[in-house]
Formats: sequence, C-alpha cells, structure tokens
Amino acid sequence: MFDKVLIANRGEIALRIHRACREMGIRTVAVHSTADNDAMHVRLADEAVCIGPPAAKDSYLNKAAILSAAAITGADAIHPGYGFLSENADFAQMVEEHGFVFIGPSPEHIRMMGDKITAKQAATTAGLPCVPGSDGAVNTEEEALTTAAAIGYPVLIKATAGGGGKGMKVARSAAELKEAWKLARNEAKAAFGNADVYMEKYLQRPRHIEMQILADNYGAVVHLGERDCSLQRRHQKVLEEAPSPALNATQRARIGDVACDAIRRLGYRNAGTLEFLFEDGEFYFIEMNTRLQVEHPITEGITGIDLVREQIRIAAGAPLGYTQTDVRFQGHALECRINAEDPQTFTPSPGLVNGYHAPGGLGVRVDSGLYAGYRIPPHYDSMIAKLIVYGNSRNEALMRLRRALGEYVVDGVKTTLPLHNRLVQDADFVNGDYDIHWLEKFVARNT
Repeated sequence: MFDKVLIANRGEIALRIHRACREMGIRTVAVHSTADNDAMHVRLADEAVCIGPPAAKDSYLNKAAILSAAAITGADAIHPGYGFLSENADFAQMVEEHGFVFIGPSPEHIRMMGDKITAKQAATTAGLPCVPGSDGAVNTEEEALTTAAAIGYPVLIKATAGGGGKGMKVARSAAELKEAWKLARNEAKAAFGNADVYMEKYLQRPRHIEMQILADNYGAVVHLGERDCSLQRRHQKVLEEAPSPALNATQRARIGDVACDAIRRLGYRNAGTLEFLFEDGEFYFIEMNTRLQVEHPITEGITGIDLVREQIRIAAGAPLGYTQTDVRFQGHALECRINAEDPQTFTPSPGLVNGYHAPGGLGVRVDSGLYAGYRIPPHYDSMIAKLIVYGNSRNEALMRLRRALGEYVVDGVKTTLPLHNRLVQDADFVNGDYDIHWLEKFVARNT
C-alpha cells in the first residue's frame, strides 16, 4: 500500500480523498493555488505545497508544478479527483513516466474514451448499444445533411472532444441543421481547440442513466448499480439519485452485465462510469468517464462500498476481493449539488461565508470544504457542497432530504439551496416522472 498520496485537486473532492487516505493510514499532500491558502483540504493534509497563482492554468492544470510537488514531498501516487487533469491522458502518462502511480485507469484508456468518436467505436466493438449516428466526424455541411437524412430528424450535433454541453446543438430540420452545424463547430473550436463534431439521433424524452463499475488488474469486474442523473440544467447535473426510479431489477441486471462485459473486453482497470440514455426500455451508450464522478456518494450509500478506497487499493495492485454476487443494493440515496450561484439567474456568487451550518442526523452526509469565515474564490467551479441523504426507501430518503435542506444554512453568498427546496416539493419529482429536459422547463416555470 502507498505511504503518501498527493491529491491533485481542490475543494470538496480533495477533502473527500484526504479522508479516505487518512482512514487507510496513508499520509496526504495537498497542492493548492494562492487563492486556496485557507482551504480546508490544505489545513487538514499532512503536507501542503503551493503550486501557483489563482488561475487554474497556472496551478491546478500545471503538470510540471504538480509533479515537482510530488517529487519534493516523496509521494508514491497521485490522485487526480475529478475535473482539472483527471481525464488528461498526457498527465497520466507523465505521472507514470516520472515513477509515480496514477490512481485511475491507464493513459491509453483515458485517451480512447476522451474522444467521443473513438469512445463510441470502442463501445460498439465491446458490444455496447449506441444511439444511431455518424460513424465519425462530420466535416462538411453536405455530409451533415446526408447523415441527418439517414438518421432521421431531430438530430444532435456534439463536439468530439466535448463536455458540459459545449459544442452541442439540436437540429429539427435541414434548415436548422445548416446553422446548428456551424455553431457547434465554432463553439467546439473555442472551447476545446478542436472543431470536429459528430451527429446522433436526438431522443425525445430519455433518462440519463450511468453505471458505476470497478475493475482490478486481474480481470475482475463488478458494477455497483446505476445512478439517475436526468435532472440537468444546460447539460450540468443538479440532483442525482440511486437507484433510478425508472428502472426495474431486470433492466438493472441487464445493463449491468452488458457494462461489465464491455469493460472486460476493453481490459480497463480502476473506477469508471458508463453513461447511457434510456428511453422506451432501451439503453444507448453515450460516453464513458474514466474518473471518479461527482455523484459517487449515492452509489456508496446504496452499496456500502467506499469508491475512493477501492480506487486506491486497485492502483496499489490489490484485487477487488469480491464478486458481483457479493454486491448488495439496499435503500435509496439522493444528492443535491449546492452551488454558490444566484438561484434565479444562476450567476456565480463568490465571496465571504459569514455563517455556516451543515445539516446532520441519521442518513445525512455533507461533502464540503466550507466553514464560517471562508472566502469562496471566483476562479473555479461554483459547486461548494454536496448534500447526500440515504433512506430505506425513496420516500424516506426524500423526506430526509427535505428536512436536511431546511436545516442547511450558508450566509454571505447566494446559493442554489432555494432551487433544491422547490425541486423536492414538485409532484413530478416526487413521482419520479422526469427526463433530461424536465429541469429546464421547471426552472423556466419558477423564475
């Protein structure tokens, strides 16, 4: 096992990784920008190294600075968390070339799944069902029109190197397609430095279902069930739950078996998440995330398995030590992402936290680095906390979530807590009757 792990991230996920390491008897190194001098993960880590000024490109994305910090502190391994360099294949390769262990999959698998086209090709080869679409990048307007006619409108145009909804456009006719194709390419070029886009069938009312998997270095693969991440605004997840209220046990087992079989064929290792659209009883693969997910705590809630601990064990060469039949799914879990944003306009609201009170009680978990007197910096993602609740049933978990949201206090900055308070009272959500387009309509009705 490792003696010391460097955490190449910030905020709640850095603190989450630190806690797992501490419980395993592993010392931690926090790297941080000057804007995060007073961050909680910096305060709690065994060692801390400042790696640059506030801008992420000069600190948390500075590969050389992170590797230097690992070298001077004598770290054995580097955990990238999520975001930043977590899915950067070049960084993972550099980590290994400099004699450290990258706590995650191989650079080859990160590279394969980082491009939407190669990921879809690999998924098809591995036997995963995919949304009907183009075989590769659509490079000309004429090719776009021909492809769309073959798929059938409406179609979705997506950046091959995309994420977070950037470079993504819907076209419902040939006239719309011409403009949408140009806009998607321009947006993709500006966001990712790569204008390539591809095309697939636009589903009308799908759910966003993702399957969590773990794979060791010896061919053992298990899935830890699904998460329903359909509640999204501008392609950014807002609230997630596990298991999905839209799936039954037969469907869960079917897609779980398909996912595990695909992972074995790919020879993948460590934690990973296969994402699907689910409509009319059918699953369609859309992408794979080769890292820890923001919403991993709800999977931990229903399985009792510590995903960060498993990531570290696998990276250290340990076998899983259990099979699929050993994995038990119990109860229901929900997660709210709390952002420092205006709940009406969604404008970021950084600043000084004057008062802070986190909810507690049975089945309530808060992953956050906030405290009274902490100043939220304006340089990074606006998510400041995750509120996770667990119950023996979905109704129990929902009632517990309502109670916990009512207790949560963050003074001094605006947050999305009011949005979540409205959301958990809505009849459609209570009934589990929603899809990936539902939240946009809900927000429009309530602003």
